Order: sequence, then structure tokens, then C-alpha cells
Amino acid sequence: MIQGFRDFITRGNVIDLAVAFVAGAAFTGLVGSVSSSVVEPFIGLVLGGGIEAGTVEVNGQVFDFTALVNAAITFLITMAVLYFVFVLPMNAWRKRQEAEDAKNDDEPTQTDLLIEIRDLLREQR
Repeated sequence: MIQGFRDFITRGNVIDLAVAFVAGAAFTGLVGSVSSSVVEPFIGLVLGGGIEAGTVEVNGQVFDFTALVNAAITFLITMAVLYFVFVLPMNAWRKRQEAEDAKNDDEPTQTDLLIEIRDLLREQR
């Protein structure tokens, strides 16, 4: 029963989904806060400074490019951390497990050895 549960949990999609949901939700808040308090003011300074830096107004409609750049940077940082902290180690672990399973498949089982001993004993008679 435990082995079946372990196989279910370590089967690709479950882990990937859990990582994407839990870690993504928690980490996005942190990255969003850092981006809005550090990156957004920096972009505003680069684009001219002031309250309306990084925005363009056309016919009364305001286009906020700092928010767009901030969202893109937040997304890239979140995806990079998720990949390097969760996905990359999980893929390495899966690769080791597959190599170990392949190694175990090559070794004869106890049943195979017993059958071989039985056949050798029959030949000796």
C-alpha cells in the first residue's frame, strides 16, 4: 500500500502540479512585493521619474508600462526560482530512481535463481 502511494506521488504530474500550485502561490506574493517596491520605482526613474513615469495617456486612457514590465519581471523571477529550486532537483531525483530501477531489473530475482539451481540439480542426476 505504501509503495503504491509512493509510486502515485512520484509519478510526474502530481509533483509538478503540487509544486506549481503551492510554491508558485507563496513565492509570487514575495516576488510581487519586491518588484512593486524596488523594480517599479527603478523603471519609473529610467523612464523619466515622477509620478507619471512609465505611463502614456491617449484620449484619457492611461497605459502603464511600468506595471507591464513589473509583471513580466515578476513572472520570470518566479519561474526561474521554481525551476531551479523544485523542478531541476526533482528531475535529477527521478533520473536516479529510473537508473536504480533499471539496475534492479537487470539483476535476477530469487525466483530466477531458484529455478536455475533446480535445473542444475536436475542435470546432475
